[in-house]
Amino acid sequence: QVQLVQSGGGLVQAGASLRLSCQNSGRILTNAAMGWFRQAPGKGREFVAGINYVTDVAEYTDSVKGRFSVFRDAGENTMYLQMNSLKPEDTAVYYCAANLARHSSVGRRDYDYEYWGQGTQVTVSS
Repeated sequence: QVQLVQSGGGLVQAGASLRLSCQNSGRILTNAAMGWFRQAPGKGREFVAGINYVTDVAEYTDSVKGRFSVFRDAGENTMYLQMNSLKPEDTAVYYCAANLARHSSVGRRDYDYEYWGQGTQVTVSS
């Protein structure tokens, strides 16, 4: 069973930090590619960051490099997105996703993932 439950998000001012979490409430995930996507109003779903649970290799889109970090806590069966130095351009609904078939890479397309969290709103004011 895979059910991704997200928490975190909120309304913050530019320069603040937030941490998003994505917990699988079902079985413990060991082999999976995990991703974070975001979608702003009127825009498509954009890849933000991801991590492969087998290799522990993380990837980031250029606009968040140096500001965001993705990591996991295997004991909690949870993936996190630590967002620092937030900008108004980061405002979006953030989704986590899982692909249980990827064992060595991180997909950057939404169709690379078959399981999705419910999404959480992140709003950054200036």
